[in-house]
Amino acid sequence: MKASVASRDNWSISFFPILNSQTGSPLQRLVSLPNVPVLLPSSIKNNTSISTARRIRKTFLSCSGDGNTIGRESPAKALRGILGSPGIHLGPACFDALSAKLVERAGFDFCFTTGFGISAARLGLPDTGLISYGEMVDQGKQITQAVSIPIIGDGDNGYGNAMNVKRTVNGYIGAGFAGIILEDQVSPKACGHTQGRKVLSREEAVMKLKAAVDARKESGSDIVIVARTDSRQAVSFEESIWRSRALADAGADVLFIDALASKQEMKAFCEVYPLVPKMANMLEGGGKTPILNPIDLEDLGYKLVAYPLSLLGVSIRAMQDALTAIRGGRIPPPGSMPSFEEIKEILGFNTYYEEERRYVSSTRQLSSQRAASNAYRIEQEAQENVEQIGQSPQDPVVEVITPEVYNNFGADGSRSPFSGIWSRTLRVKITGRDGFERLDVRIPTSDQLLLSGWILGRTDKYCSSIRRCKHKVTAGRCSFRSGRQAAVRF
Repeated sequence: MKASVASRDNWSISFFPILNSQTGSPLQRLVSLPNVPVLLPSSIKNNTSISTARRIRKTFLSCSGDGNTIGRESPAKALRGILGSPGIHLGPACFDALSAKLVERAGFDFCFTTGFGISAARLGLPDTGLISYGEMVDQGKQITQAVSIPIIGDGDNGYGNAMNVKRTVNGYIGAGFAGIILEDQVSPKACGHTQGRKVLSREEAVMKLKAAVDARKESGSDIVIVARTDSRQAVSFEESIWRSRALADAGADVLFIDALASKQEMKAFCEVYPLVPKMANMLEGGGKTPILNPIDLEDLGYKLVAYPLSLLGVSIRAMQDALTAIRGGRIPPPGSMPSFEEIKEILGFNTYYEEERRYVSSTRQLSSQRAASNAYRIEQEAQENVEQIGQSPQDPVVEVITPEVYNNFGADGSRSPFSGIWSRTLRVKITGRDGFERLDVRIPTSDQLLLSGWILGRTDKYCSSIRRCKHKVTAGRCSFRSGRQAAVRF
């Protein structure tokens, strides 16, 4: 027996009934944790008080009855836990990965995607059916991968007939969505609060919803299906109520009538199958549905509330104000935008640097060890070669360091001592005083700096380096110390 457990901060634990994915009826759950036996109620009251300041922890846990299995829940199960918990739940609508991250950072339990916003942000076009299934799935993947909270995706009208709906549901499951909203508009569809909307016949609308339920079952997923009807404005309020009942009977988990015109209509809608969660759409800026506060919406019987345009709308206005300032030779005032440090924190720079540090230090350590080993090997071979031709170990050898470069000259055509120093490999040639070549090796880039520093350190015995040498230099050779030579050429 499993139960959803959600907590945040001080690990306060809440237990609640979970809705049956097929009928919407609550299932009795007995959850036993150490010293916390809880028998959950077998029914849900129609009127419950709003849950205040309750937040669900980002990591959702599923606990088996014997307490031995603990693991991360799927996004769909996390969303079902939210639906089964007391109170009303507010969900802003995001349109890209950044806006989704901001929603999560603000402490929301879940969020929606908005086809209106994605069409605007991705294409710069109106929500009139121009954006495709593939574009919506791709954007959805970017969003779900950026956050850990469950996301309800806008699936429009399923992008075709019943078979297209099945493909859409499977695609949204694969993209990582916790839920999908499917509507009964014809193609091309239109934004719910704009003119010219038309809906499918009753039969086709119900069959497409059944296809979505079948796709969920066949995939083995538990994605939450939100059934939306646009028939209130396209036909009548009575038609929208009939369709809501039919869609619930077909297997919808959540019901949604878009563009209801009054508080009375909203209340009548919530009285349809009271145990099936209802979704409200608070279209900001002047839609057809009255804007109500969360307490009033919960009193009416709503469980989920979407705010589809808040993030997109304020983003548009903020960008317009910033562009006006820049055009006038100014920059946006400090209070109108976060600092650069805040932006980096939001985008995860600090987290990235912290994680990168673990790997960079290990890599550098291995690289340093490898370069030191190569340097030691070169020194040993050079010493052996000198001894073989009868010279003492202290006698120098001529060292010629020639990097293999892409461009040996400066931008003006001149050649400087350090032109093209960076290269993929460093070629090191060591030649004995008798003129015979003793060593010719190529060293990877990661070892160049350490090895170059070692060689220059060795040649500093005979000259302080070509750049700072105070002795007579002819053709790149220092004549310091009785003909002992060290040549370093870049």
